[in-house]
Amino acid sequence: MFRTLVTAVSGLILLSLTSACAEDAAGVPDETTRVLVFSHTTGWRHDSIEPGVEALRVMAEENGWAFEASEDPSIFDEGALERTDVLVLLSSTTGSTPESEWLTDTGRAALQGFVRGGGGIAAIHAAADAHYHWPWYRQMIGAAFDMHPPGTPDGDLTGVDGDHPATRALPEHFTRTDEWYWFSDFDENVRLLMTLDAASIGEAGGEVPMAWSHAFEGGRVFYTALGHTRESFAEPLFLEHVRGGIAWAAGLED
Repeated sequence: MFRTLVTAVSGLILLSLTSACAEDAAGVPDETTRVLVFSHTTGWRHDSIEPGVEALRVMAEENGWAFEASEDPSIFDEGALERTDVLVLLSSTTGSTPESEWLTDTGRAALQGFVRGGGGIAAIHAAADAHYHWPWYRQMIGAAFDMHPPGTPDGDLTGVDGDHPATRALPEHFTRTDEWYWFSDFDENVRLLMTLDAASIGEAGGEVPMAWSHAFEGGRVFYTALGHTRESFAEPLFLEHVRGGIAWAAGLED
């Protein structure tokens, strides 16, 4: 009887220790998806960043993801990506000069190592307006920001891939308000998810790419050009679009 009790207690202690060891130094279980939101800017700073960070924090809480946010580029040098599954680049702009670029040397190597090691990227809006002197970054995103027509007119969007987690819950056709990006160096091999009818905002250009994803050097990269306005981060459809993109980048949904 005594041996049985000791064995049972020992088993409970071992189970407790095993559970504790399954957590890292931050107290996050190993199986938890870790999301790092980075929103540092040296170029144009969007006033949607602050509500975006908060909306992503709530999203992480609702989905059981670990959440971290930073505007300090030195975190790339300090090993932050080692505790990250998906890096969210939230309108993290640079200027047009090499001196304005927030990742250099070891930071660039850290990001490349993260992607090549299977890490996920979810890039939002002005994340494409960055690192013009680093070709690898442009290739990772899948394009570079070129220009946008003035203002934030209502535009007609088409979901061209309803099977992707980022577009699965969206209507095939819908209208929303945003700042609409045109791109240079667009990679035709990406998986195109959404387009804008340029004529719907009074512009030429046919169907303009607005969201896409691709496998890149071992990692998964999702990009959406939407998200300029503060109001975007209170829109259920847009938030579901972003949530699906993050889940895809993390390998949680295919």
